[in-house]
Amino acid sequence: MFRFEDPKYLYLLAVVVVLALLRLLTNRIQKARLRRFGDPDLVRQLMPLVSRWRPGVKFWLLAGALAMLIVMLARPQFGKTISQKQKAGIEAVIAVDVSNSMRAEDRDADNPSGMSRLDRAKLLIGKLIDQFTNDRVGLIVYAGDAFIQLPITSDFVSAKMFLQSIDPTMVRNQGTDIAAAIRTAGMCFTQRENVGKAIIVITDGEDHEGAAVEAAQQAHDEGRTVYMLGIGSAKGAPVPDPTTGDYMIDNTGERVMSVLNEQMCREVAQAGGGAYIHVTNNATAQRQLEEALDKLEKAESTLYSDFDEQFQAVGIIALLLLVAEVLLLDRKNPRLRKLKLFKR
Repeated sequence: MFRFEDPKYLYLLAVVVVLALLRLLTNRIQKARLRRFGDPDLVRQLMPLVSRWRPGVKFWLLAGALAMLIVMLARPQFGKTISQKQKAGIEAVIAVDVSNSMRAEDRDADNPSGMSRLDRAKLLIGKLIDQFTNDRVGLIVYAGDAFIQLPITSDFVSAKMFLQSIDPTMVRNQGTDIAAAIRTAGMCFTQRENVGKAIIVITDGEDHEGAAVEAAQQAHDEGRTVYMLGIGSAKGAPVPDPTTGDYMIDNTGERVMSVLNEQMCREVAQAGGGAYIHVTNNATAQRQLEEALDKLEKAESTLYSDFDEQFQAVGIIALLLLVAEVLLLDRKNPRLRKLKLFKR
């Protein structure tokens, strides 16, 4: 198949047409002037070294070279080649808990600054995405409901942009429904076969709806692996209230404490065929998760290159036309004037 990569440059060929019309008009004016000067045959005899055809031939050689250069700009292409490079990667959908309990700040030796659970989760995900190469990633946000934040993609720049915009206000229905997150994540994967598909659930482990173990088991039966990342502490932490600037309180007037439910996280991970990782130190958790993901099957596919470029051949033609134009003199060669290959 023949095509031009940048066909818009072909409009410049109109310049060659305009130059050709100007050349024809100039020739007609010159001939008219010669007729007014005298008999054309007598004038030619008075100028024996002047050629009638050489200036025209030189012009058309230059015009042809200009046309070839314009064609080169349009990048003519013909044929396709197959590259033997192989791409290998997995598909990972990350479900981020954005319930109010993720606002809690677990101050300890690993989190002395008091960074919220959600901010720590976003930091961990961002560094994980930086390590992806030939993989695909998608984002899910969930609380009482689950929504697709970013469909599965290999555009990691966009993934990090969407990651930074995640906030607890994104989901109106509060609570923590891990089962809904797992089921929604399952709808994000492609139909590709022989590729590892991971569902990474990040939560503080407070599942208010139940059925998370059953959802993880179903996902595993369908060829997906569920990994649970627990953020928080077993002793719990108070949940900030953004409306009052203080901490949330329950019906008895006591502060609401959000406690990490590690047992539930382990059960969900076991049912999903994956692993549970307690995120105390982000670097350690990231390394453990990467080691677990490396065990998944990676898809391989052959890459196809673009059309073969043919501008080199056009460039050679343009070069030959320019060389011919330079070697061709405007006047006849006196030494060759008497040489006649075809006598009358």
